[in-house]
Amino acid sequence: MPMGLTEHELRNELTREVHARPFAHLQPSERVTHIALHSGESGVAEERALVANLCQRYGKPPPGDTANFHMVDLGPFRLRWERHTEFSTYAFYAREAPPLKDDGKVAHFAHPVIERVPRDWLEQMQGRMLVGVHVELEARDAPPLQEDPDRIGQLMGVDNYAGSAMSGGAARTWMNFWIGDDGFGRVLVRDVGLGPRQAGRLVQRLCEIETYRMMALLALPLARQHSGELSRLGERLRGSLEEMADCDRLEDEQRLLRDLTEVSAGIERIAAATSYRFSAARAYHALVQRRIQELREQRIEGFQTVQEFMDRRLTPAIRTCESTQDRLDVLSRRVARAGQLLRTRVDVTLEAQNRDLLESMNRRAKLQLRLQETVEGLSIAAVSYYLVSLVGYLAKGSKSFGLPLSSDQITALSIPVVVLLIWLGVRRVKRSLRSERGGEDRAGGRGK
Repeated sequence: MPMGLTEHELRNELTREVHARPFAHLQPSERVTHIALHSGESGVAEERALVANLCQRYGKPPPGDTANFHMVDLGPFRLRWERHTEFSTYAFYAREAPPLKDDGKVAHFAHPVIERVPRDWLEQMQGRMLVGVHVELEARDAPPLQEDPDRIGQLMGVDNYAGSAMSGGAARTWMNFWIGDDGFGRVLVRDVGLGPRQAGRLVQRLCEIETYRMMALLALPLARQHSGELSRLGERLRGSLEEMADCDRLEDEQRLLRDLTEVSAGIERIAAATSYRFSAARAYHALVQRRIQELREQRIEGFQTVQEFMDRRLTPAIRTCESTQDRLDVLSRRVARAGQLLRTRVDVTLEAQNRDLLESMNRRAKLQLRLQETVEGLSIAAVSYYLVSLVGYLAKGSKSFGLPLSSDQITALSIPVVVLLIWLGVRRVKRSLRSERGGEDRAGGRGK
């Protein structure tokens, strides 16, 4: 490092990342076949090994052990392999003009570059083909092209296509966004003043527009699939809310709470199945819009631009996905609020029932206390009766001692004394019990 500076350990890696996926340099005439395979987030090592196998067949260096990009000239064609999060793209380039027909006219899109790739190698590719496009880059000195909508429509193989001047007028391009009989779409680029790097960037952006468009549209079937179920869940939620206003029994509220729980589970299940795809659709749509802006389109009279094509066809599909996502979020919030309201009602009802139960328990305690006091009075009377009887027996035996009072007099005089003593004893026991209970309550309060 110069001047004794300490280099960050990630500096070289991050610098290489900026230059990791360069554009190809294309020279008119050039022919390209671009395919994108949807393989999910697994299988990177298998794809890298497959690319290495193709390179070894032609005696060319394979990709690195951790590479996600490789561009190599294999002789009959050039390969550009690029691995993304959930898909991979393969582009095959050949620097040649399209073949000519017997009448001397250009046979556009005949014998594409992919025919040069070994078929047995193609059959081993990982994933399912989502995008396939043949691109032809015509030189400016090629036979003139009749820019008539019907003539271009015949080349594109479909009536609905887009065409415009791109790269500030340096190229004139037509795309069909269609799947032809051979399983591929078509892109025709007519060079007006493109440089090699500029041509490579233009072709790469056109291929990326088609790839990201299809990746964004993967969310549309999910939106359509779950739209009806969301409507049913919404109706069920509305019915539960209407019933909530009329129910006044705890059993009904608990049943409604179970219904809301089932609705919430259904919404969460749909969210788990769609959230990643909907988020990815928004990201891919943003990439499509960015790539279209980079094309710097200019209108060709009689043709719709790529931007117009996407605004009329891709954007409504993305709006459908966003609408489904918004409905899902709104339903989730409504269910959460309804569940919270219903749980509050159930809690209030339970608290009212607990209050009534406590009041009933208080009444029972008071009745029990009165009964206890009654029994206590009877107990004092009973004990007093037995003690007075004992005094009476004792008084009968006192005659032999010459006492001046008769046994009946002694018994009568003992009654108030006995009753008073027993009452004092019971009162003392009750006071002792109250003191012990108060001490336990105070100790419990300190423990809390």
